[in-house]
Order: sequence, then C-alpha cells, then structure tokens
Amino acid sequence: MITAEQSEKLRAWFAERLPVDVYASLVSVTVDREEITVVGEIPPSESVKEFRERTREQRVEVAREAEELYRRKVAWGVRAGGETVLFTHLAVPVMTRLRQSERQVLDTLVAGGVARSRADALAWCVRLVGRNTDAWLTELRTSLDEVQRVRAQGPDLRQAAEDAEDAEDA
Repeated sequence: MITAEQSEKLRAWFAERLPVDVYASLVSVTVDREEITVVGEIPPSESVKEFRERTREQRVEVAREAEELYRRKVAWGVRAGGETVLFTHLAVPVMTRLRQSERQVLDTLVAGGVARSRADALAWCVRLVGRNTDAWLTELRTSLDEVQRVRAQGPDLRQAAEDAEDAEDA
C-alpha cells in the first residue's frame, strides 16, 4: 500500500514525462504491488484505436523508464465521453481459500451465466463490492495513509532493539 503523498509524487512523475499531446488531461495514476495504471482524458473526436496508434511510441518510452524505476508494469487507459477504457493491463492470479458456502456463491454465479468460471465469478464479486463500497474503501485507504504517516514519525524499532541489547550487554 502506498501513501497519498507517494501516489501524488507518482502522478507528478508521469505528468512531467508524458508529452503534452498524449492526453488532453491526466485523470488518474493508480498503483498496487504489480502495476501502475495511467488514465487520461482524450477528446471526443479521437477514438481509442486512434489514440493508441498515435501515442504508442511515446507511451512505450515512458513505460520503460517507469518500469525500471518503480519495478512495476505500466498499464494505460483513456477516458472519453465519461467512459473509461483500459488496455495493456495485467490480470494477476490471486490464491484464496474459500469455505463451501463461499464456493457455492461462485458456483451459483457460474450456473446462472453471470460468470464463465469460479475465477470470473470471484472477479465479478470484487468489482461489485468495489462499486458498492467505494466511499468506505476510500475512507479505509485514507486511514491507512494516516497510519503509515504516524508510524513513520514513531521510534525506529530496530534501533530501540539494538539499544536494549547494548544495555543488557553493559
């Protein structure tokens, strides 16, 4: 989990490196352990296909630099007319252990044609929870940022342990 300050620095890094004609405006830069997703606004007169072709070399160059610096893949997306389209993004496998009642939820979604597999059903559930609890998740992320800020201001626990060992040895 990265802090709001780190996220803002990352956004600024992309804003500095992206040529001014790539996006009309930078909408968001989102990061997790594996991937950085950059989304920008494009004019309604430009299609996603046209955007991808026109900006490919520029995006590849920026992505290479970011991937080397941040050790994460870079994904791209556009927002046009209120709709967001992601491309070149990762689908990362995630392992989990589910009890029978939880597996039955996934199996019901598969049987009902909502999802093709348990994996698709689980992804569907995650998207649904994300949409319906966006405010709560935002508040939780803000709280985590505050926890990290307070931790950073606290004592260095490794140094405290070393000091305690030194005191015992004396």
